[in-house]
Amino acid sequence: MSRRTCMPHTSPLSATASPAASSAPDRSSGGLCAIHQPNLFPRLTTLAKLFAADTWIVLDDVQFTRRDYQHRTRLAALDFPEHTRWLSVPTHLPHGRQTLIQDALIVDARLARRRTQAMVGQAYRSSPHWHSLSRALEPVWAAFDTGRTGAVAQASTLALLDLLGWSGRVLTASRLPARPGRSQRLADLTGAADAATYLCGTGGITYLDPAPFSHRNVSVALFQPPSTGVWTSARRVTALWALARLGPANLNAVVRSSGGVRVHGGFLHAGAALS
Repeated sequence: MSRRTCMPHTSPLSATASPAASSAPDRSSGGLCAIHQPNLFPRLTTLAKLFAADTWIVLDDVQFTRRDYQHRTRLAALDFPEHTRWLSVPTHLPHGRQTLIQDALIVDARLARRRTQAMVGQAYRSSPHWHSLSRALEPVWAAFDTGRTGAVAQASTLALLDLLGWSGRVLTASRLPARPGRSQRLADLTGAADAATYLCGTGGITYLDPAPFSHRNVSVALFQPPSTGVWTSARRVTALWALARLGPANLNAVVRSSGGVRVHGGFLHAGAALS
C-alpha cells in the first residue's frame, strides 16, 4: 500500500464540495478527483489522468473483467513501439464472473512474479533509465506476496506515478460511502473525498448523468490528452514504454504540458465544445 493511501473521510452523503471555475479546474477548493480501477502498468492516457488529479479513488469494489487492463498490459519494444506483446497476471475469480476486483486472486503468485519481472526486464533493461525504473518497481514485486491481482495492479500504478513525482493522495472506493447508480456513485465518491471536481475520461463522459453532480455542487472536468508525439501509442501500450524511452523527468514535462484538463460551465456535457 502506498504511503499516500488515506483513510476515508467521514463526510456525510449530504455534504457538498465547492464549485470549480467555469474555465479551469479549481484546485484550491477541494481539487480534482479521478476514480479509476487499478490497471496493471497502466497506459499513458490513464496514468496522465491520474497524475492530473489531486486524489485517486481506487475503484476496487466493481466486477473484475477478464481480458481487460485490470490484469494485463501491452509491452512495447523500446525502439519500435508498434511491436507489442501482452503481459498478463493469471487470475482466479473465486466467485466467478461476479468476483470483485478486490477479491480476484493471482494464480501461482511466485511464478507470476518471476514471469512479470522477466518480461518487463526483457523489454526495458536496455533503457538508459532502467536503474531508476527498476528501483521504483520493487513495491510491485512485493505486492505479489498479497496474492491479489488488484493489489499488484494498484502498486504498479502508484510506482509509475511516483516516478513522475505525483504528490496526490489515494483513497479506496470500498471504504467510502456512496449510493448505487453509476453517476450517483461517482458523484458521492467525489463528495466523500471533499473534492470540487470529478475528472472524467473521454469514454466515461458519454454516460454521465449531470444531475447527481449538480446536486452535490460538483463540477466535472474532461481529461483529453494530445494524440501526437509520445501520445500516439498512449492508448495502447503501458506507460512503462514512455518512461523507459524518455526518462521520468522528461515524461513529467511532457505530461505537465499536455493541457489535457478542461472544465465547461460547471458540468461538461457530452459533445459540448471546449473553450
